[in-house]
Amino acid sequence: MKRIIYILTAAAMTACVNDLNTLPLNNTEPVSEYVYGNSEQAYLQGLTRLYFQFVTNDLTDLQQMDGGASEIIRAFWSVQETTADAAKCSWENDAWVRALNTNTWNETQNDAVYAVYVRTLQGISFANEYLRQTTPSRLSSRGVSAELAAKIDGFRAEARFIRAYLYWMALDCFGSVPFTTENSPFGGTYFPSQASRKDIFEFCVNELEYLRSAESPMPAALALYPRADKGSVSGLLARMYLNAQVYTGVSMWTEAKSVCEDIFSMGYSLCPDYAALFRGDNGENPLVRSEMLWAVSYNAELTQSYGGTSYLLSASLASTDITDQSRPNGQRNGWAGLRVPYEYVSRYFNVNGQNYVTGAYNVVDARGRMFYIKGRSESMDGALYSFMNGWSCLKFNNIPYGQTDQAYLPVSAVKAFSDVDFPMVRLAEIYLIYAEACMNLGVPQTAMPYVALLSQRAGVDPPAEITADFLVAERARELMWEAHRRTDLIRFGLYNTSDYLWPYKGGDTFAGQAFPAYRSIFPIPPTELSANDLLVQNPGYSR
Repeated sequence: MKRIIYILTAAAMTACVNDLNTLPLNNTEPVSEYVYGNSEQAYLQGLTRLYFQFVTNDLTDLQQMDGGASEIIRAFWSVQETTADAAKCSWENDAWVRALNTNTWNETQNDAVYAVYVRTLQGISFANEYLRQTTPSRLSSRGVSAELAAKIDGFRAEARFIRAYLYWMALDCFGSVPFTTENSPFGGTYFPSQASRKDIFEFCVNELEYLRSAESPMPAALALYPRADKGSVSGLLARMYLNAQVYTGVSMWTEAKSVCEDIFSMGYSLCPDYAALFRGDNGENPLVRSEMLWAVSYNAELTQSYGGTSYLLSASLASTDITDQSRPNGQRNGWAGLRVPYEYVSRYFNVNGQNYVTGAYNVVDARGRMFYIKGRSESMDGALYSFMNGWSCLKFNNIPYGQTDQAYLPVSAVKAFSDVDFPMVRLAEIYLIYAEACMNLGVPQTAMPYVALLSQRAGVDPPAEITADFLVAERARELMWEAHRRTDLIRFGLYNTSDYLWPYKGGDTFAGQAFPAYRSIFPIPPTELSANDLLVQNPGYSR
């Protein structure tokens, strides 16, 4: 049977892209010719569907999965953080958890890995179809005016950025994946072949370099929050150049440094208060928006999913943490899932004086004031699947900035879903990319003023010098739980080796151990291999 056309209701995306309402999307039906027509609203609606790919929990293309768990931000966060040192999950009975906690996954299908694979490629296919439906010839045949065609050209630029971001997620996690563009065949019996990691990297870089150029119709930086703009494009490009050695075998530090310097001229500035970046009103706070190069928007009334920041809020607390007197991150639910090994907290935040009865502890670094320890036990030794062992992270907080948990009462006002926008790229990351590029180019002092700004905001002394050890630690502090950690540890050569251990790394032993290097990328899901004989499994995994 042919698929029924998707219709996205007005409520579902109002918060994300302003007044974009409904979406028709179908890869095969000619109905798109009369659905798009010559109305600007229709083309905005099509663009909405591409943004909505980051928050959807629709299960049409996923097999027997929980809708919230399949959302791409939640799935990508899980493979980036629980497979590294900053997070562990206590849900022992969830099929994806044990393998990711202990770096022991194999070619057997893992729900979180599968969700990342399917969601990224599904989103890419939607972007390709949008680009097919908005070519100059299609627009002309529908009688679209020159003025509207120019606007749609800008929409197309946003679609190309979204596609590049999804390709980055896919190449980072899987290396070689099926590659398609708007010029590829589609439908029927067409099965795409894989492109190499290097080829996909080069495609994305070429796309992004064009989109940030003067000739591109991509909106100017800081123009359309939370929609993407030239700042978003340059931020992703800097990240790709940062990881070029891993992706292609050739470092691109000069290019990374140059793109960062371009971003510095775009008008962004650090939010003066670190905590404000992750509060329930961060999308409305102009000081926060000045730091966000791109964010995925969540709204407790309009984007109701158990993925995204709702996942990070609810899974960070137990139901016993939530009482009428205290809702420490403004969240109604407590799922008892995600927490941080004490070893990570101690190593990077230098906490002391902790009291697990009162929940008090001492820390100088403002970024270390996000933890919740009341009723916990310090160590996960022998208790990986006991939520009360380890520290909770309340970095993402539904309570609007400036309010306390007491002021957020009554309980009836506390929301079941999240209002916290998730930062996809922000200026602090660009400062750290710049520092790493300058260090590798032999000019670390050039980046010191930018590093010093992060230290100043955190209330700590700046480093005496910028070294690899400092950057591993500073990225752990500044970007904690923002879905960077696995990628960072791979780039620094610490992910799978015995040079850097963390609890339960590489197996069920608390002390941790090295694990095979091939697990630095994930396997192609077996259902995808069965469906497409052209696909080749990644090295180290069985087909």
